[in-house]
Amino acid sequence: MSSKVSLTGIKPTGTIHLGNYLGAIRPALQLMQNDEYKGYYFIADYHSLTTMHDPKLLKNSVYEVAASWLACGLDPNKVVLYQQSHIPEILEFYWIISCFTAKGHMNRAHAYKAMMAENSEHGRDPDQGINMGIYSYPVLMAADILFLKSDVVPVGPDQLQHIEISREIAQAFNYVYGDVFKLPKALEQDVILIPGLDGRKMSKSYGNVLPLFCEEKKMQKIINKIKTDSLPPEAAKDPDDSLIFDLYKYFATESEVNSLKQWYLKGIGWGEAKAELFKVINRELAQPRARYFELMANTQKIDDVLEDGANQVRQKAQIFLKEVKKIIGLGRN
Repeated sequence: MSSKVSLTGIKPTGTIHLGNYLGAIRPALQLMQNDEYKGYYFIADYHSLTTMHDPKLLKNSVYEVAASWLACGLDPNKVVLYQQSHIPEILEFYWIISCFTAKGHMNRAHAYKAMMAENSEHGRDPDQGINMGIYSYPVLMAADILFLKSDVVPVGPDQLQHIEISREIAQAFNYVYGDVFKLPKALEQDVILIPGLDGRKMSKSYGNVLPLFCEEKKMQKIINKIKTDSLPPEAAKDPDDSLIFDLYKYFATESEVNSLKQWYLKGIGWGEAKAELFKVINRELAQPRARYFELMANTQKIDDVLEDGANQVRQKAQIFLKEVKKIIGLGRN
């Protein structure tokens, strides 16, 4: 039985795209196979409230995210999938550890500083558009991590600060009350910057994404929009300077990559290259796509998985919260 806890947070911010799949879902599912850890995956819907205030959009986004992960192979029999807002104890932990969080840590949080800098750059009030959720979300993130006594949290380099803040908060609390909170460690992962249709990083804000789950014909149309040069089909082409080839490598076998490379060097039409890309992407996503649409057509299955996950997590949360409240002098005799 796994003795260590690995925690992965998934923020529901809309339709999952190919960049999310290659950069986050695939690596997380690979970690699921590691028997050293008990995996916990949570949908961070409270975190989404900092910017998303459309109830229908948020609810649907939670379903889309859960369906995407389940369709891609997240196994509720091996790991626990739950929705953050289904665990009210997290907010009690959040307030308790807020009282041990230095304001200076929040002032230095990357997201907060970036928003202030952007406001100043455009001549706006530095705090315009910044709510308290945005300002203090690193504390809620620390509560997500600490209440489960997480050992490791897989993160990219840009998220290391969150683990550092979580450790600092835990140390401040432990200094007063003893070794109560476990100090989590970052399981640093290489972040793959997946190119979008225009060559920039694939991002919804750039409008250059390839949705992970869309109908085959739509996927083919989107792939056909990938920007290419005007070289004729018979001209040799550089595979190292091709968005199509860059994406192809993430889905093809080594043999297929070598074959396409030779085709590039001999001369390939861009329509043919895009057809090859569609073929390998569709091969990997056809079965998950069918599963995704099945889940979205019957969200009760998703609700059942999330409810089961919440029941497992709440048991742990209630026991630990009771211990913490007793330690700080608020527990019942």
